[in-house]
Amino acid sequence: MTRQYDEVYERSFKDPDGFWGEAAEALHWYRKWDQVLDDSDPPFYRWFTGGVVNTCYNALDRHVASGRADQLALIYDSPVTGNTVKTFTYAELVQGVARFAGALAAQGVGKGDRVVIYMPMVPEVVIAMLACARLGAIHSVVFGGFASGELAVRINDSKPKLVVSASCGIEVDRIVPYKPLLDEAIEIADFKPERCIILERPEAQAPMTAGRDLGWAEVMDAAQPHDCVPVAATDPLYILYTSGTTGQPKGVVHDNGGHMVALNWSMKNIYGVEPGEVFWAASDVGWIVGHSYIVYAPLFHGNTTILYEGKPVGTPDAGAFWRVIADHGVSVLFTAPTAFRAIKRADPAGALIKKYDMSRFRALFMAGERVDPDTVQWAENILGKPVIDHWWQTETGWPIAANCIGLGMLPVKYGSVCKAAPGWDVRVVDDKNQEIKRGEIGALVVKLPLPPGSLPTLWNNDEGYVKSYLSEYPGYYKTADAGYQDEDGYLWVMTRTDDVINVAGHRLSTGAMEEVLASHPDVAECAVIGVADQLKGQVPLGFLILKAGVERDHDEIVKEVVSMVRQRIGPVAAFKTATVVNRLPKTRSGKILRGTMQKIADGKAYKAPATIDDPQILPEIAEALERIGYAQGPRAAAR
Repeated sequence: MTRQYDEVYERSFKDPDGFWGEAAEALHWYRKWDQVLDDSDPPFYRWFTGGVVNTCYNALDRHVASGRADQLALIYDSPVTGNTVKTFTYAELVQGVARFAGALAAQGVGKGDRVVIYMPMVPEVVIAMLACARLGAIHSVVFGGFASGELAVRINDSKPKLVVSASCGIEVDRIVPYKPLLDEAIEIADFKPERCIILERPEAQAPMTAGRDLGWAEVMDAAQPHDCVPVAATDPLYILYTSGTTGQPKGVVHDNGGHMVALNWSMKNIYGVEPGEVFWAASDVGWIVGHSYIVYAPLFHGNTTILYEGKPVGTPDAGAFWRVIADHGVSVLFTAPTAFRAIKRADPAGALIKKYDMSRFRALFMAGERVDPDTVQWAENILGKPVIDHWWQTETGWPIAANCIGLGMLPVKYGSVCKAAPGWDVRVVDDKNQEIKRGEIGALVVKLPLPPGSLPTLWNNDEGYVKSYLSEYPGYYKTADAGYQDEDGYLWVMTRTDDVINVAGHRLSTGAMEEVLASHPDVAECAVIGVADQLKGQVPLGFLILKAGVERDHDEIVKEVVSMVRQRIGPVAAFKTATVVNRLPKTRSGKILRGTMQKIADGKAYKAPATIDDPQILPEIAEALERIGYAQGPRAAAR
């Protein structure tokens, strides 16, 4: 099967116009493109110039016209609201989206206008996104529950004509009122949107501002369905701001034409699903995974997609994911590694899966941050199915590298994201932009032009696009990830470039050390950071979360992991210290905040990032560090 992948990958570079032009033929175009790849203005490459499309038509109306009207398009499953389940066929979803598009149009929203969407995981968020696409408006989804200051920054930058929000979000143990956060954001923002449409949820009432705020139900009752508006393939579909932005935010743009072509192609060729099957991306629509693989890609491809308002554990237990898979006949699941680490920690033996019918389940994909081999193998053992680690980013919109199971499953190498996906020319370079030997760690970059579906620029900030992504390694896109390529062409994404630590002149990957720690039988999750050292420059420091039920002496476990790192990586790693903690600071999308932890350990000033899941974790980390002699400035060499 390697040959099929090799042939497809090679063709994507030998004949990119033919390759992507053929992929585009599967979709609906009001007018076909003049050029597949327009390289007339590098580095601002564009795909399908001259083409005219509508993203919503390709996600919904096209399937109704071709016989999928009665197939389920969307399943909403919400254990946090008392196990609510709602379903929408393609025909029903078209009706709801067309009507809300009419409601937006009645408020003056049209092609090119921006709409900020600040909502929880409810069906209306999908309807709002698709309604914007139907009108040719540009949506900018802001993760629900973001602080007012962060929301205000995004309002100022995107200048929306209208904001769509809800009265509240619902967590496992609390209600999060959204409307007061939105009101404060608008108050402190320089730009004032003309209208807000607010979905009233039963769990909380929203204070409404007369003359500005309208209820979802009332605008839907008064609305007339609106047809799809043709737009240029190169017109923006949405803006998604990268997490943790301050000052001038980085509004990542994804366009209409290339976006739908790449995402539709990826469903069969990367994820191996056929139209009609149920695909579940257990993420949030506020992140890129939610945009690409909850909303757009499955609907482009004629799949049934799941919108899950719950957690991997605690709603009600660590069998939550197995219940959703069994109830809805999921074929393929895509989620973050942190979700499976939480499941593994709560149910180490995987006992809960035995309660559920998993017969239709075929494969698990994980992405978002590096997946340690132990978690992959644990998931393989309890699922008995392939577990695929793959690599992509907000900016790329779809996978840079993956085991493309639709092109034939390649042999798995634990710790590797397999090979570059067709269209992605990944190289490994040093700080002088020179390619380095196979097996050596360097900066992972992608040779320009990027394939369709990836960002063409930043919102109103071409200069920032070049500076952030293209200037450091001329001719390449900077992923800001570090790793290597082995002799078989497999890519190993070891860490962010900021997390490569320099120990006495040796460049070492914290990700490689985390692999070792995660393989300890008592460790459920871990992180390694580099902390300042007067003698060696930096030394690694480990954080361990233990599996449920582990009652062994913590000092003994620390001694064992230190010994394991010494044996597997060598004394050069200078790994001598680790501490056990109850939890790790993470963003709401599940990424560990290693940089913040490093500042605490080095005694530097820090503040809780806007994207942090729970700011109260940081004092806990500081206390744990103080117990082992950190968090009081750089560690003395004598220690």
